[in-house]
Amino acid sequence: MRRGTTFIALGLALGLVSACSSNGTGGGDKTTTQEGKDGAPSVSITPSNLAKNAEPDKGVTVTAAGGTLSRVTVTYKGRPVPGALSDDKTTWRSTWTLTPGGRYQVAATATGAKGKTTDATSSFQADKHVAATTISQVIPATGEKVGVGMPILVQFSKAVPVKARPAVEKALEITSTHPTEGAWRWLSAGESFNGLPSVAFRPRKPWKANQKVTITAHYAGLRIGDAVFGDKDVKHTFTIGDAHTITVNAKTDKLVVRKNGKVVRSWGVSLGSGGDVQADGVDHLLTTSGVHLTMNKSRLERMRPPGKKEGDPGWYDEKVPWAYRISNSGEYIHQNMDDPSCLGNRNCSHGCVRSPAGDAQWFFGWAYPGDIVTITGTKRKLAWTNGWGYWQLPFGTWTQGGALKKPVTTAPHTAAPAAGASPTASPPVTPGA
Repeated sequence: MRRGTTFIALGLALGLVSACSSNGTGGGDKTTTQEGKDGAPSVSITPSNLAKNAEPDKGVTVTAAGGTLSRVTVTYKGRPVPGALSDDKTTWRSTWTLTPGGRYQVAATATGAKGKTTDATSSFQADKHVAATTISQVIPATGEKVGVGMPILVQFSKAVPVKARPAVEKALEITSTHPTEGAWRWLSAGESFNGLPSVAFRPRKPWKANQKVTITAHYAGLRIGDAVFGDKDVKHTFTIGDAHTITVNAKTDKLVVRKNGKVVRSWGVSLGSGGDVQADGVDHLLTTSGVHLTMNKSRLERMRPPGKKEGDPGWYDEKVPWAYRISNSGEYIHQNMDDPSCLGNRNCSHGCVRSPAGDAQWFFGWAYPGDIVTITGTKRKLAWTNGWGYWQLPFGTWTQGGALKKPVTTAPHTAAPAAGASPTASPPVTPGA
């Protein structure tokens, strides 16, 4: 590693004056070429030396003519930039796009058939114009433990232009302990659970329990508009916990909790009573049937009926403890606050899953976000855009909502980088080593 750094410094000091040619130094699409002498190979580097507005989405390319690349080192802020060498060892390309405004150093060596070598360097700056569309947040949060149904959401400040979506989707890298097939789907602000335009990943089948998952959005340098680029990368690592599955039957008024396939607890519940069909044609007092996911929770949640104001028939305003949200339409698993005789016997709630106090409190502390809650036996169906109702869509239909319209399989999860290393850095690529 020290030899590579010394080599870069020496190349910059020489300035590539005597034996280097270039077709320009202004734009990032220009190339610096170091011609070989006496039968030695030549080396070309794009972007060119001293370029000040290299196009971030083009990355770095190093090629050899008359030989093969025996060494390539590309650094940003002193850290290695990941890349890959072609099978014939004549071309090296960076794996991801460049950080806008970033200053990069490149050093390469090509070796000919007779052992003669040629060295070349380039130092350049990437175009600094960033897009107004930025990543607002990634869900799950770093360090969070979630359930086996959990989606991954990359959320944006503004809608990503349609023509930029394929590149963004390709730049979303997921690694996991167990390879997992899934697919991305783009969500408009109206389809998103919190109103932020998003792209969401859902596995074909639930995640395997107890594993690490990392999502890296290689957003920096992606061409989002005609002349603007993504501002920065974002990386989150989270944990899939035990397999928690919850089934709720509106006909029997019973809830059953399983952990890793085994029943650990069950209790009588009361679901929505029905009887409040509003102007939208929906009976808002019915619990939705379908595959829900646990979302956020509240120690004390204030609940009021949607579409009503104080004084209207059916109005209520209650503070309910131990509330775990399972949809965006106001459904929770929570402590019963009314007639206890309903529990396990009949449906008399406003649409939530009312539970005995002790069971509700236990569930509040036990469940993860992203646990699968399957409710059956009601006449109201959960819409796939209601909360995290993504499992309501067949996987093939889900996949068609992606820009690339095809499944992806997560890569193996690697060990954490050494102390002091960049969290997104890869080891330097040394072709032929």
